[in-house]
Amino acid sequence: MSTPVVASPTGFDLPTAQKRAILSMVCLGFGALFIGIINGLGQALNYASVDILQYFPGMRDYYQGLTVHGVVNAIVFTFAFANGFLALTTSRALARPLNATWLWVVFGLMVAGTLLAGYAMATGQASVLYTFYPPLMAHWSFYLGLALLVVSTWVTTALIFIALRSWRKENQGERIPLLAFISAATYLMWTVASVGIAISVVGLLLPWSLGLIESSDPLLSRTLFWYSGHPIVYFWLLPAYVSWYVMVPRHAGGTLFSDSLTRVVFVMFILLSIPTGFHHQYTDPGIGTGMKALHGALTFGVFFPSMVTAFTVLYALEIGGRRRGGTGLANWFLKLDWKNPALVAQVLAMLTFTLGGITGLINASYNLNQAIHNTAWVPGHFHMTVGSAVTMSFMGIAYWLIPYLTGRQLVGRGMAVLQSWIYFAGVLVMARGLISGGIDGMPRRTNMLEAAYSKPSWELAGMLTGLGGTLMFVGGMLFFAVFAATLFFGKKTDEPMDLPLTTTHHPPKTRGWEVKLDRFRYWLVAMLILIAVAYGPFLVQYLPAAFESPPYQFY
Repeated sequence: MSTPVVASPTGFDLPTAQKRAILSMVCLGFGALFIGIINGLGQALNYASVDILQYFPGMRDYYQGLTVHGVVNAIVFTFAFANGFLALTTSRALARPLNATWLWVVFGLMVAGTLLAGYAMATGQASVLYTFYPPLMAHWSFYLGLALLVVSTWVTTALIFIALRSWRKENQGERIPLLAFISAATYLMWTVASVGIAISVVGLLLPWSLGLIESSDPLLSRTLFWYSGHPIVYFWLLPAYVSWYVMVPRHAGGTLFSDSLTRVVFVMFILLSIPTGFHHQYTDPGIGTGMKALHGALTFGVFFPSMVTAFTVLYALEIGGRRRGGTGLANWFLKLDWKNPALVAQVLAMLTFTLGGITGLINASYNLNQAIHNTAWVPGHFHMTVGSAVTMSFMGIAYWLIPYLTGRQLVGRGMAVLQSWIYFAGVLVMARGLISGGIDGMPRRTNMLEAAYSKPSWELAGMLTGLGGTLMFVGGMLFFAVFAATLFFGKKTDEPMDLPLTTTHHPPKTRGWEVKLDRFRYWLVAMLILIAVAYGPFLVQYLPAAFESPPYQFY
């Protein structure tokens, strides 16, 4: 039995004003990625002892470039794409428009936040890296810009849940369409998770940068950052999961295994994403070993829904491959539609994410983390997660999303497939260099051109990092060529378009425990209890904080 994942499977005509707002967000996000990839080339070549950052206009030092690379890729790009994409999926799933005016408000907040933070970074007044730990102090505009970017996600959350509430009033007793459920679950998790960074930025760092507070408490700020800093990984990842669950099966010609299992996966992310932050602070003093161990255990717990995702998505791909004539244990994989750029990009993203997830378990391990903490291993890991699984998935989504939003046909399908393979190869080569160097003690966040302690054994790792980063840059530029050509020169078509939506093999249940999965308030309460258990003991023993660290500024 095949069951649709949306309320109106026959189609829904998204209003033009809403399409324009969403397209603007998507373009803003990929514009940020363009800047980030250019800076990323400089970061990769730094490990190969090649300095191209000196030729970048306004670039004062290595750490300014590293800050730009991290912030525009991990915050601006991901926030803008998620705000637009999941607003679209919610609207389509419920077959009802969102408020176009408020969608433009979201876009305006993102533009304002990007310009404010961008000003501080471009003028060299915010070389505080993506994590912006005090006592490093940035210009006040940097913190205000970050705050506005977070607020843009809160407005999106409100839009999604207002639409969901209205739909439920009109459809009492019906299950929430699966696509709407997983979209709303993503924003519910992130809204609670973002409270930590909001308190840190608005309550501590912004007043500090304005001179209203004389000093800072680094441990408190680090804890608040990582309260949000690990679940933000899932805010990057879950929009890709939305596509992997609901759209990739359609591209592959398969079907989603189970509606209920998919909901369980996203509920697990709601519950387990946040109480994991201390595994980033294993080396921080002032936090009890018991609390660190608890967070480490919960981090291994949040690995489980990703394992379920792997088997679920592979099921859908196998069904598609066998329908195309594939046989045996693995031949079905070769029979997938390797000429479909949307599918190719996301399947390759899944392959790199497999390695990224495995290396993440090393980061989460209490003992093994000590060997790779603050080494090049760490960027090797997250370039196989956010740098590939997320980025390549968003690129793959763009190959059908831009035609859908603009009414233009995709330009350069062959080039789109080629860029995915080049980017994929680049990620693997660069990650190999970073991870091998990290095992040998090669540091992260370091200007290797000035590192007097560089070891000869790091040379090969650095060369691989530079080569892989160059391939990623080439693949990225090919993507932007396809993106821009489609956006401006793609052939107009009057054919009606819809999202590439799959169906589920096992439909949603209308009675029993599965129905309770739709009760978001249950999961919100359970999530808050877990957060209290995971962070309450530390806050009780640590507060009131000791604001004793004076600021340190690069400018």
